[in-house]
Amino acid sequence: MQHFANQYRDELLENVIPFWLKNSKDEKNGGYFTCLDRQGVVFDTDKFMWLQGREVWCFSMLCDKVERRPEWLAMAQHGAAFMQKYGRDERGNWYFSTTADGSPLMQPYNIFSDCFAMMGFAALDKVAPADTYQTIVRETFENILRRRDNWKGDYNKAYPGTRPLRNFALPMILCNLSLEAEHILGTETVNSFIPTVIHEVMEVFYQPDSGLTLENVQPDGSFSDSFDGRLLNPGHVIEAMWFIMDLGHRLGDQALIQKACERMLTTLEYGWDKQYGGIFYFMDIQGHPPQQLEWDQKLWWVHVETLVGLAKAYQYTGNERCKTWFEILHEYTWKHFKDPEYPEWYGYLNRRGEVLLPLKGGKWKGCFHVPRALYQVWKTLEAKSEK
Repeated sequence: MQHFANQYRDELLENVIPFWLKNSKDEKNGGYFTCLDRQGVVFDTDKFMWLQGREVWCFSMLCDKVERRPEWLAMAQHGAAFMQKYGRDERGNWYFSTTADGSPLMQPYNIFSDCFAMMGFAALDKVAPADTYQTIVRETFENILRRRDNWKGDYNKAYPGTRPLRNFALPMILCNLSLEAEHILGTETVNSFIPTVIHEVMEVFYQPDSGLTLENVQPDGSFSDSFDGRLLNPGHVIEAMWFIMDLGHRLGDQALIQKACERMLTTLEYGWDKQYGGIFYFMDIQGHPPQQLEWDQKLWWVHVETLVGLAKAYQYTGNERCKTWFEILHEYTWKHFKDPEYPEWYGYLNRRGEVLLPLKGGKWKGCFHVPRALYQVWKTLEAKSEK
């Protein structure tokens, strides 16, 4: 698998990271532009706080894990300075978006802005320790825990009490987030937090009859026969399973790793488009038409996170099904998402695997999933080859 490790390393360091370093920095106002067309030209200047945090994390992580390059550290600090100055409201909640110059644009309805702000500052503190960064991490973490049961708060469109549902996305992210900030929060805090997160991800949303994991359940974990209750998001589940495998590795719990591996494979096999290849974005567990019109699109993050999951599962378990699926998915992903002419990868394909939008970044796609996945696969397969 070493040849794969080299391929992912070279793509990260020679293609993807130089693209963001060259094109996303706002020299005038601070922060990053993420709405970049195929060639890297800015086509919209709004700034989305969760993508600002993700890019701070990415360049900080590279400094920590790969090499302490001055340009990477400067890039991370550049984004963090903008976030510190303009990113939060008076209650400490992180806005969803601002204008180019930092004026609030969209209210802090989305707790994932908080999650990735915390992740970014925690990573930056590892390579450029600062009391202010640590304070931001602690305050934001407390805010996330305070909001976790009703994280949209005043901005929730649902009528209260009629159909309260628990969502899979937040506990999934908290799996990874707690580890990212362990050096600030403390090992005792993280260790006390992990069992609850593992229980939520592995038990609360899991459907034993099908072997699948739902995106939303009733507060008591029971099934809701509704659009939201029937919803499957294969990418979310697979991404969560590699988080769980990492936690299992930390805990020395091989049974948990095996369970996460099997659920990942079950989800992948269920979500795979047997006609055109690739993984569906959304599905209905009962086979009804999903309410999301984009249900059959093939998205970049779903596929690259699955590559990470398969690489880690193969490293941790030696399961040959993981290796076989990795090779299948590698071929599909590099053929369809990698731009053969310009740096960075496409984000959105139609069901047939044709490019739907030629952008390299936007409101949802930024400097995160592709570089993180390239790094994770590189290091995971490199470690596997050295065994």
